[in-house]
Parts: sequence; structure tokens; C-alpha cells
Amino acid sequence: MDVLEEVLRPLIVFTGTLLVTVAVGLLVDRLLRYSASKHPRTRLPGLLRRVQLPLQILLAATGVHSTYSLAQLDLRQDEVILNVLATVAILAAAWLTIRIVDAFAENTLDQYAGRTADAARVRRLHTQLTLVRRIVTALLAVTTAAVVMLLLFPNLRTLGTSLLASAGVIGIIAGVAAQSTLGNLMAGLQIAFGDSVRIGDTVVVEGEWGTVEEITLSYLTVRIWDDRRLTMPVSYFNSKPYENWSKGGTQITGTVFLYLDHNTPVPQLREHLYDYLRQREDWDGRNWNLLVTDSTPTSIVVRASMSARNADDVWTLRCAVREELLGWLVANHPQALPRIPTALVESDSPAMAE
Repeated sequence: MDVLEEVLRPLIVFTGTLLVTVAVGLLVDRLLRYSASKHPRTRLPGLLRRVQLPLQILLAATGVHSTYSLAQLDLRQDEVILNVLATVAILAAAWLTIRIVDAFAENTLDQYAGRTADAARVRRLHTQLTLVRRIVTALLAVTTAAVVMLLLFPNLRTLGTSLLASAGVIGIIAGVAAQSTLGNLMAGLQIAFGDSVRIGDTVVVEGEWGTVEEITLSYLTVRIWDDRRLTMPVSYFNSKPYENWSKGGTQITGTVFLYLDHNTPVPQLREHLYDYLRQREDWDGRNWNLLVTDSTPTSIVVRASMSARNADDVWTLRCAVREELLGWLVANHPQALPRIPTALVESDSPAMAE
């Protein structure tokens, strides 16, 4: 009978605890789902449903830790098991906090995007929320590790106390040894709240044109037009010049240079450019022009300029205009294309005569 009780008691205690925690987790999920259906204007209840897994782990670890004494296992490793359960509960609480912060951040960004039509402000808020999330995650990770080490494992308390006592010396050493990392950290914060570059901005860096895809506390990733990724330290954007085509708005003016003969009918070419631009949907109609910007003894330089709504449209428009103007000249004014002057040279040399 005693043996049967020793087996049934922990089985009943732990099974009952886990069933209760699962029921509570499912109840919370049902309430969030109901709230999401009743308030379709906000995404927050639906986003908070992502916390179900860390919430279940937290409830299970906390419940088993609280009812462990009722099982009366009387094992030598009781203290170790309780510390493991407490560690799992602390880690799950940190994970739960990160999920909640993510949900509120995403909901805030979604509501702000619905209230404003300014894409630049939305990208700025996206950048700031992303970096704030990373900072919160890093702080939670450090805090969780410190709590686990100092509170749950007595053998490590002396080590933790010594580390805290020597924090000043360690801070000085780390500051000298990690100047680059700390510099990137400060640069990341300056970018997030200084509005110099944002996620989604079109930039030209080191001769490469692309879109800012990710900003972290240490590096920035640019997705280049051919789908390559250019990863650079964020401190680069505070110390070297670069082009930000999205700064001040997405509208941009593109140019096309043609090297033509002096016989080019520039007025007719200018008129054809305008007629062609009026047919293009990617031309926003703000401005256009065609000018002779330079000349040499053998050719002239013609610059066609046209405006577009964004960098993608202006690139497509530039390629189309270049192709159209050259095709029109070939079909209607072939004499306008650059020519290489050649002439026969007569020589008195017998070898050349042969």
C-alpha cells in the first residue's frame, strides 16, 4: 500500500498540476481570440496569442515547483530539481516578456501606419521600435542570467558577488578592449533616434545601390538591387558620407546621358522625349528636360532628365528612356549617332604598295 501511494501521489500531483496549467493557458488563448473577434480594429489581442507557448511553460514550471512538496518524493536531488524548475520559470518569464513587448511594438507600428500617410515617419518608428526591442531583449537576457546565478545556485553566489564588486575594473577593461563594439552600439542608438537612415530607405553605399533591410545595435544590412546583402557596421553611417535617396521624401529625378553627333536634331529629340514621357505611368509629371551639357570636336553630350515617385520607378524610367531615344534616332536620324572618322592613307613604301 505504501509503495502504491508513493507512486500514485506524485503522479496525481504532477498530472493534476499540468492539466490545470494547460487549462489556464487554453482559457487565456480563448479569451484573446474572443477579444480579437470583438475588436477587429486593433491587432493587439491577436498578437498577444503568440505568448501561449512561453505562458504554458511558465505556468507549468511554476505550478510543479509550488506543488513539488505535496508529492513527497524525498529524493536526494530535490534541491537541484527545484532549482531547475525555478530556472525554467525565470527563462519562460523573460521569453514571455519579450513576446509581450513584441506584440505591443508591432501593434503600435500598425496603428501609427494606419493614422499617417507619411511613409518616412512609419519607417522611422519601425527603426526605433526594432532597436528598442533589441535593447530590451539584451537587458532581459543579462538580468535573467544574473538572477539565475545569484539567487538559485548558492555555489555561484560568491562568484557573482565578486563579479559585482569588481564591476568597475571590468567595465574599464571592457571599455578599452571593446571600443569598436561600444562605438557601434552608440551609433545604432544615434541612427534609431537621429533619423539619418531608416529601415526601407534607398541608399547608395560604397558605390552599391540598395534598400536598408535590417538595423541592429552593431551592424546594418543593405539589400542590393541584385539581391546581394551588404553588411556594414552602423558606425560607418556616422563617420562617412553616403547617399540616402529617401531622405526628405521618396521622389527623385533621374538622368540619361547620350553621346551623339553634332548633326543631332536636338529640338526634335527634346519633343520626342516629352511625348514619350507622357505615355509612361512611372513618370510623375513633376519635371523633365533635355539639354546639351558638353561638346567635343567629334561629339556632343545630351542629358535627358525626368522625375519619378521613387527610386525603383526612376531606374525603370531611365532604362526605358535611354532605349527609346536611341531607337528613335536609329530609325529617324541615323546621322545623329556618333561616328568614327576614317580615311585611306597612301604610302610610297613598296611593302605597303604590295
